[in-house]
Amino acid sequence: MTKKVAVIIGGGPAGLTAALELLRHTDIKPIIYEMESAIGGICKTIDFKGNRIDIGGHRFFSKSDRILEWWQHILPLQGEASEGDRNGEITYQGRKKAIPLKPGGPDPDKADKVLLIRPRHSRIYFLKTFFNHPLAPSLELLRCLGFVRSIRFIVSYLKAKIFPIKPEVSLEDFIINRFGKELYRTFFKSYTEKVWGVNCHKIKAEWGAQRIKGLDLRKALLHPLKSFVVKDTNFLEKNIETSLVQRFLYPKLGPGQMWDEVARLIEDEGGEIHRQCRIVGLKSDGERIVEVQIQNGKSGASYTQQSDYVFSSMPVKELIRCFGKTAPDPVVLIADGLMYRDFITVGILLKKLRNMDGAKGQGVNGKMIDNWIYIQEDYVKVGRLQIYNNWSPYMVKDANTAWVGMEYFCNEGDALWRKTDEEIKKLAIHELIRLGFADPEDVLDGTVIRMPKAYPAYFGTYDRFDVIRKFTDKFENLFLIGRNGMHKYNNQDHSMLTAITAVENIVRGIKSKDNIWDVNTEMSYQEER
Repeated sequence: MTKKVAVIIGGGPAGLTAALELLRHTDIKPIIYEMESAIGGICKTIDFKGNRIDIGGHRFFSKSDRILEWWQHILPLQGEASEGDRNGEITYQGRKKAIPLKPGGPDPDKADKVLLIRPRHSRIYFLKTFFNHPLAPSLELLRCLGFVRSIRFIVSYLKAKIFPIKPEVSLEDFIINRFGKELYRTFFKSYTEKVWGVNCHKIKAEWGAQRIKGLDLRKALLHPLKSFVVKDTNFLEKNIETSLVQRFLYPKLGPGQMWDEVARLIEDEGGEIHRQCRIVGLKSDGERIVEVQIQNGKSGASYTQQSDYVFSSMPVKELIRCFGKTAPDPVVLIADGLMYRDFITVGILLKKLRNMDGAKGQGVNGKMIDNWIYIQEDYVKVGRLQIYNNWSPYMVKDANTAWVGMEYFCNEGDALWRKTDEEIKKLAIHELIRLGFADPEDVLDGTVIRMPKAYPAYFGTYDRFDVIRKFTDKFENLFLIGRNGMHKYNNQDHSMLTAITAVENIVRGIKSKDNIWDVNTEMSYQEER
């Protein structure tokens, strides 16, 4: 008997999760088509001369036990490394109870396929001053802000709580209601507009609901006080907001290591992964997709694949084009109007990163301990700075060097995107030096990574997205999953949950797609409801 086939468009976290779940729970054969040569999507890890780049910085954290167990089934926990040393105290933690490492267990320098437990440190660099991110009450914070500005912040916050903006239409409304207008103008507006390239009042409030839901100034301020009084022995910290989490899981060799291992399991268990293959057409019969047309990126040849199910994590704009004349004109127009924000990472290898803190805030060996730093200075284009050494010390070939990522937000085809790699590299090095993080003589090497359609935008024609959803949902065997597949700014775990939910719907015979779309739209995940 011939097995049913599920065509999976895209080899990022959502597509790979869907494939492995199908193999685990059904007799359906998954066939993945990925347009790039590497799998993992934005979660892939780029290797540059032995130094690894995490595109965007991916904390492995989730409030879902199911996702945490899923990750640990792929890569077991190695233990909790010290903040700057390769040889930390090793303990197995993170399940329902801590499990001490047995004597003679794996050596952290020899076992490569493992998850580390990493400390989270992030700050804001603004007015040539560091602010903790998220903001925490301290004499240092008051000193940096100044007495007058601190009073303005407090008054503005109280005003927002007494007289909130109703209804919340824009991201600007969303943030002001939770932090007050003064904090919004100081710490949110300029950085957010640098990320998205448009004014905050043009961005839908849904973006805030996706990315910072449940967080307000009161929680951000009280969290450090709570942590001081009550020590949380569970590194998962699942009962606090994601933005406040202080520890996270991280694959030893970067996020791509997780998805490379998932890909290996898929192929070992009978699934197929075809790289450098683009889906260019979808053929439907009534309310089912019965065939997909594939174009091989190497040879240019086209061929077709019969499909019993289709999971799509490709950008919605491109998916609708694959329907051809089957898609009504209004659907095509709205899809064409969807917008994205693109992303450039410049990896810069340094002899050393200048310690901007002096004696304070030093990590092991006197190095800065930040995972990433938000750059809000308006005299540079860079939006964020990653220090890959602090994500995992194994991301760097030579532990005596500093491996830094300069992150730029842009639009594909704009002036920055059109620059050559050499021009972009020179810009990043110049800005790193201008900001004071490096000296010219310490620059050793660099590389440029471009990531189109990294962030689905909540402007353009997004306010009419329900028209697209109504059209795609009518195809009973088509499942839109993942960040770009649903045009939702999901985290990695949310993208995985959409795939898991879609497979469960097949197993249980559930026709509605509502539970897939509900992932990351409410305060609780699906399984917690």
